[in-house]
Amino acid sequence: MKATRMSRDTLLPILSAHVLQHGLGGLSLRPLAKSANTSDRMLLYHFDSKEQLVTALLDHLAMQFTLALDSHFPAERSPSRRACAEAVYEITGQSDFAPFLRVWWDIVAGCAGGNAAYLGAAGRIMDQLLVWVVDHLPEDDPDPRGGARAVLTVIEGAQMLRVIGRDEIAKAGLCALEG
Repeated sequence: MKATRMSRDTLLPILSAHVLQHGLGGLSLRPLAKSANTSDRMLLYHFDSKEQLVTALLDHLAMQFTLALDSHFPAERSPSRRACAEAVYEITGQSDFAPFLRVWWDIVAGCAGGNAAYLGAAGRIMDQLLVWVVDHLPEDDPDPRGGARAVLTVIEGAQMLRVIGRDEIAKAGLCALEG
């Protein structure tokens, strides 16, 4: 049986699966390497540093999240900002999105602690999601970028409220989003 040659492209899905299962808390090279059946030295060979590995890994996870969101989201544009926010909220409340949200809250916690890699990744993720929301708002939205910012802000707050057991507040906030 021929061994698969490891590369960044073959490692990232394996490492992403490990992070989705175990989270980012205490992220260490050895458990990551073990999950990919390689060594921490080989991870550094492919990614140059732990920081570059984390950056590539978080970018890959953001892409996976966007693809998963697309696969669950209706094909047509939302009829309103509120409908878009409510659909994303419902979709991300499904069990297959729980690992992504756990990793997201790990990233947010890292940002609160000043972790530069997490801050950079969170900014790229939010930029990517902002574009995604613009693409899913009504075509006749008078201010798609402004609307996307409002929708994204409401979604983030609603998800946090759901996580802490205040779903009724989250849903009321979604209902207040107009336009």
